[in-house]
Amino acid sequence: MSSPEISTVIKMMESLPEDVQNRVLEHLREYLEDLQDELKWDNSFKTTQPKLIASAQRAKREIAEGLAKPMD
Repeated sequence: MSSPEISTVIKMMESLPEDVQNRVLEHLREYLEDLQDELKWDNSFKTTQPKLIASAQRAKREIAEGLAKPMD
């Protein structure tokens, strides 16, 4: 995928000294890894959310019915 924005960023980076380019690349790698982690977390949460809701509802029902025991 290539876009005018990506081309602009590449041109901007190419104008920097090599050591600065390397620092920018390292920051970019870390940022992209963080974004990927967030996307994985969001996807995981979406697939487990119905189960979490069902568990919370069951817990509330058990508490209301006096079936729950306090945890230490």
